[in-house]
Amino acid sequence: MLSLLSVHFDNRIPNWRTNLMLLNHNVLVLMIEGKIKYTINDRTVIGEKGELLFLPINTLRAGENDEGEHQKFTVLFNHGEEDSEELPIFRKGQFIKCKIRNFEYFKHRFEKLYLEVVGDGKFNRYLVSGILQELVGMAAREFELVEAAPIKLKLANELQKYMVAHYRQPVQIDELASLIHRSSNYTISMFREVMGVSPIQYIHLLRMKEACNLLTNSDLSVTEISNYLGYYDHSYFFRIFKKYTSMSPTAYKHSGLSPPSLQLF
Repeated sequence: MLSLLSVHFDNRIPNWRTNLMLLNHNVLVLMIEGKIKYTINDRTVIGEKGELLFLPINTLRAGENDEGEHQKFTVLFNHGEEDSEELPIFRKGQFIKCKIRNFEYFKHRFEKLYLEVVGDGKFNRYLVSGILQELVGMAAREFELVEAAPIKLKLANELQKYMVAHYRQPVQIDELASLIHRSSNYTISMFREVMGVSPIQYIHLLRMKEACNLLTNSDLSVTEISNYLGYYDHSYFFRIFKKYTSMSPTAYKHSGLSPPSLQLF
């Protein structure tokens, strides 16, 4: 089980420096602005904007500003044996960093975790636990992509671009497979490995994001939006929308909520 120790937001601290120490906890870092220079087990590492860094327990670490001040979120936490069984980042116990794909969403979730920790709102213990698990899960997924074969990343990117351009149209797996000259089974498993969802789930995510936008910012009826997005079975559109947003389209339309940042993984 994951347990949070603390969350920090370093906001352009002059002469920022952390002394050399052996970590007795895990550290997850999201770089927002600027650069930092870490010494990780006698190796120099530079962290830059948009990068996610994982420093596992028992890492020998020191850090300082690099080329001026920086902004970053830092999460200190521990994990249990069951987490090591499920997440490779804990089993390997190695420092790793990568450029993340969905920087704005990561930034939003780190910021939300920080605000929940420093605030005293009701039920924040449950919220903090949920956000920590989400961040660690997303981080583990991002770090796995670092090790994914470049050809898989290239093929998944080709499919992603195609689906973004054609998300309102019926999309068949055979059609996607022919685009990258692979079998249907390979296309599904490869896309899921890289993106974290199947091609069909990704299409639904794109459509639900647009549905939220149209419900909030247009005068279209729910039926018209369903048709526009290619859901001619309106009851099916209702079920999919509720699955991804936990609300019915009608309730969402009258809620006054802003379109959520649905994860496009």
